[in-house]
Amino acid sequence: MMTEKVLPLAAMEKIMKKCGAGRVSDPSKSALKEVLEEIGLKIAERAVKLALHAGRKTIKARDIKLAAKEQ
Repeated sequence: MMTEKVLPLAAMEKIMKKCGAGRVSDPSKSALKEVLEEIGLKIAERAVKLALHAGRKTIKARDIKLAAKEQ
């Protein structure tokens, strides 16, 4: 079974290095990827509901921001 590649592992390393990590293990990249994708899916689902409630098909930045605040 292939896993869907939504967020690249290289981006996870960049995020952790930006926060001061000297070295980053592959399992930590995978763990951060998993957590961020889970959070992202919850925010996206909520943003879709907000847009539909407002009578729109288009998800706007404000929907994402509002959905993220509600997490």
